[in-house]
Amino acid sequence: MKPKAPGINTICTHVGEIKDQQFKGAISPLYMSSSYAYENVDVKRYPRYFNTPNQEGLSKKVARLEHCDAALIFGSGMAAISTALLSFLSKGDHVVIQQSIYGGAFNFMVEELPKYGIEFDFTEGFSEDDFRKKIKESTKVIYIETPSNPLMKITDMEMIARIAKEFKLVSMIDNTFATPVNQRPADFGIDIMIHSATKYFGGHSDLCAGAVAGSQEHIDRIWNTAKNLGGSLSDYTVWLLERSMKTLALRVKAHSRNARKIAKWLEKNSNIKKVYYPGLRSNPEFKLAKKQMKRYTGMLSFELGNDIDPNIFLESLEMIKPSMSLAGVESTIIAPSKTSHALLGEAERKKQGIGENLLRLSVGIEEVDDIKTDILQALIKGKIK
Repeated sequence: MKPKAPGINTICTHVGEIKDQQFKGAISPLYMSSSYAYENVDVKRYPRYFNTPNQEGLSKKVARLEHCDAALIFGSGMAAISTALLSFLSKGDHVVIQQSIYGGAFNFMVEELPKYGIEFDFTEGFSEDDFRKKIKESTKVIYIETPSNPLMKITDMEMIARIAKEFKLVSMIDNTFATPVNQRPADFGIDIMIHSATKYFGGHSDLCAGAVAGSQEHIDRIWNTAKNLGGSLSDYTVWLLERSMKTLALRVKAHSRNARKIAKWLEKNSNIKKVYYPGLRSNPEFKLAKKQMKRYTGMLSFELGNDIDPNIFLESLEMIKPSMSLAGVESTIIAPSKTSHALLGEAERKKQGIGENLLRLSVGIEEVDDIKTDILQALIKGKIK
């Protein structure tokens, strides 16, 4: 009889843990050494080579969660994104990029890729034709993010994988907002999964990290670039991240349940012009989201009505924190036009539908009624007299 595969909570808790052979402790020991023996050893270990005991252990957990062969842990989400891209792109190459992506990734594409002689095109939409018409003979990579930041747009992963295979491209996805708890892009044929592990993987707003997962062949290629760029993560933070990921599935499920309830509630509020959440039946991409996701995400965005001052609204929140990052156990909120997407410029933000009244809410694990109460009192105070 074939043994049953472990469930997601078991994977989060146990896969990749290091056995404490000396003292039999219940958790992985922390190996802080930056110097290891090189003679008479199977592996020459060095922190910048991404192969210290703690780095290797956590990479196994991420790979298993994403249904992949291997993974690497980075010093930030942007270190993961930039290293992955530069591993498959060189001078004269071209990358097709989804129209709406995280502002930091957008800035990297626009500001850094031209320095390497790498060309890029952003799609005009999210349809198959939008992606196909941007492909050139020199195209090597297709890059997507779903759900997207901040408008929660959903991209058809099967479609992207099909196009990538047809044109022999490498497909990459930023899977930060969904996490492998809510979707596993590898199951739909996507080649490389990227995370800002600062967010749900860390989950407590107290560390900065990134992760990349894929086939052994792809990860070997990324490692070859990564060891030169030097974006590895310190072992202490790796150890903290492993600790946090033990509760990843529990936390993400709680975030997602709360977010869907808040999204439905906001949709009925006359002070809210529009709600962006893939789990709403009114969302035109609901069927696609339901097909490729579980529980959707803990992230949502909404537009305040014209009679609500967004600055006063944010200042009036008492429990929800106006804060730059996301995916901590506490609810946080930002105005993307002033934070994550500020560097895009007003014209590009307008093109993407990111206005001054748009707010992105990272729904925490607090009681839903308490989140609602805080939003309601801030709406009342934010009303323009």
